Order: sequence, then structure tokens, then C-alpha cells
Amino acid sequence: MERPRRRGPGLGMTRTKDTENFPVGSWLVAAKYRPIVFAYYAFARAADDISDDPHLDPREKVRRLDEMDAQLQGGTGDGPAATARDVLSGTSVPIAHCRDLLVAFKRDSVKPRTKDWADLMEYCRYSASPVGRFLLDLHGESRETWGPGDALCNALQVLNHLQDCRDDFVQLDRVYFPADWLAEAGTTAEELRQPRASEAIRAVMDRMLDHTQALVDRARLLPPMVRDGGLRRETSVIVAVAERLLDLLRRQDPLAGRVELSKAGYAAAAIVGVARTFFARGMVK
Repeated sequence: MERPRRRGPGLGMTRTKDTENFPVGSWLVAAKYRPIVFAYYAFARAADDISDDPHLDPREKVRRLDEMDAQLQGGTGDGPAATARDVLSGTSVPIAHCRDLLVAFKRDSVKPRTKDWADLMEYCRYSASPVGRFLLDLHGESRETWGPGDALCNALQVLNHLQDCRDDFVQLDRVYFPADWLAEAGTTAEELRQPRASEAIRAVMDRMLDHTQALVDRARLLPPMVRDGGLRRETSVIVAVAERLLDLLRRQDPLAGRVELSKAGYAAAAIVGVARTFFARGMVK
């Protein structure tokens, strides 16, 4: 449950098309919702492209993101923001789920460091949670689903940060490792340039994974709460994906090579996730 591309897993929306943790517009989401999901995805992708553009200075990035925000609120112009606004106007989904993402994109443009875990979770509140909330609201789910939905979004977001930790630092000068944990471990972000994780960096990674495990544990409450059958299966599969990614990142070094699920791993997660839904209903009222 991240937002599209680099920062982001939401329900079925993470990273670029070729490296997603789970494909956007999954076949488990009802066909009638897919055009709306794609419009939201296109908006988020366009905004992310601005925040990641190496040729724009921070002020220009923020200016362009502010322009998209103005379009979301009824301003003139066309493009992904205007399209998302028009598409969502025919639903009960609040435009705030788009505007919140812009908060995270602006932060990426001007604040490339993370103070502590609470700071990272505040970032995820705007970079990842809105995507899950968007899909839950689109399907008419109860606001009670937001809590475990946020946990799933944020867990996938942190896992994505760990997968991309070197590229984020080397290519974008962004560090999502809590600075206080790096200091306590006696290391700095500069070690993310190394071909393998040092003991200190590995200790910080494991600490992040421990906190992410708590998020995944809470996220398991989500599927039984979801009334829509397709979305219930989707969320269950994504929880299974998060579990497997977390396990891989405990066992493998993201500095030594890309840590990701194979096609067989995704297939196994899908089977486990769908199977769980047959037993999940009734677990949470």
C-alpha cells in the first residue's frame, strides 16, 4: 500500500511498472474502479516525476507541485491533476487523498533527511497512507479500516525505502534511515555507498525491520474488515507480499544487490493471501 514509484506502496500501487511490489490496477480490483485508480496513479506518478527530477531546483519543484495542488482545487489548466480532480468529482472520494501526497512530494524536494522513526512515520502518513485510504474510500469501506490500512501502507513504504536505500542516497541524496538510529549505531549515511552493509548499517536496517514487523502485524487485521470481496483478497495478498519482503530483507543485503520477490514469490504470496480470505471473515467485527 505505497504510492506509485519510489515512495510509495498503496493497495496495489508501488514503484515503477517494471519494479512494483504489486501491480497497480490488480485484476483483484473490480473493473469499474480501475479507470479511477489509473487516474489517481497517473496524478501521483506525474507529481513524483517532478520531485525526482534532477534538473529542477527545490524551489521550482515546489512551485510546480503547488500548481498541481491549485488544479486539484479547481484551478485552470489540464493534465493529470485536473484529470484526477474531474474523475474523483464523480465519486465520494475526497480530493484530500491527492493533496496529501503532494505534502510528501514537497518534503522530498526540500527535506532529504529523516530525523527519527516518528519523523519517518509522519512522512509515510503523507507518502503512503493516502493511497490506501483512497482505495478503501473508493470501495465504500468503513473509516475503521484506515488504521490497519495505514499500517500496511507504511510497512510497504519502509520496505521500499530499504530496497532502494543506496539509489535514494546516491542518485537523489535522500536518506530515510532515522538519523538518531544511525548515530546510536556509530555510523552515517555515507556507508550506504558501500558495496555491502557494515555491521552498524545492518543493525539499523534490522531495527527498522523490527518496527516494520509491528506494522505488518497490525496490517493483518485489515482483510477481514474489508467488505468488498475483490479488495479483501487484494489486501490479503499485499499483506502476504509484505511478509515475504520483510523476511527477504532480513536475510539479504540491499546494498549488495536488489532484494525483491521473484515471480514465483509473488505467485506464492497471491496463493497464500487469497487462501487466507476464506478463513478471515468473522475474525474482526
